[in-house]
Amino acid sequence: MLPTIAWQDGEVVMIDQRKLPGQEVYVHCKSANEVARAIRTMVIRGAPAIGVAAAMGIALGMGKSPAQGTRQFAVEFTKLCDLMAGTRPTAVNLFWAIDRLKRSFAAGVQAGESVDQVKARLAREATAIHDEDVESCRTMGRFGADLVVAGARILTHCNAGSLATAGYGTALGVIRTAAEQGKVRQVYADETRPVLQGARLTAWELVRDRIPTP
Repeated sequence: MLPTIAWQDGEVVMIDQRKLPGQEVYVHCKSANEVARAIRTMVIRGAPAIGVAAAMGIALGMGKSPAQGTRQFAVEFTKLCDLMAGTRPTAVNLFWAIDRLKRSFAAGVQAGESVDQVKARLAREATAIHDEDVESCRTMGRFGADLVVAGARILTHCNAGSLATAGYGTALGVIRTAAEQGKVRQVYADETRPVLQGARLTAWELVRDRIPTP
């Protein structure tokens, strides 16, 4: 599985999809503003991946907040949610992830948790969003692979792989599972204009996983 995005040592780390397939470069975001910039400039793309990035960015930013009381903490939280919401206004998963963190934040405040406890709660929620996305992709892969016949030749469009999700991929996750079962003979990854996500990103993922592709 490709390391699309991860929370490592107090940073949100993501592969820079703009550099692929020529270079495998990782961007280390140390603040919520840097995560927002990465989403806005398409360092990371794909609706599920964007949602995960936004959740991690908010949790990262709030984790570094100097606020002592929940009132000021809530003001900062609202600002960060607005910041992330403005990065890619057409990405459905972006708003779903933000709303999920808002509910988690509200639950913590309602339970009378301290600022530090709410920070930890947001971090857990962001991690859960990441892990659940990977597991849902793997589940989709298992179900979808049952529909793939032996010796299949498959055409893909755009990118629906690890790079578009937290990991493993949706449509490409099905292909991955089917390939692990020895069913896939060939995958044809066509382009998507203007940035050729399919021809650049999907083809790169397939070659990296040694799944046959022209």
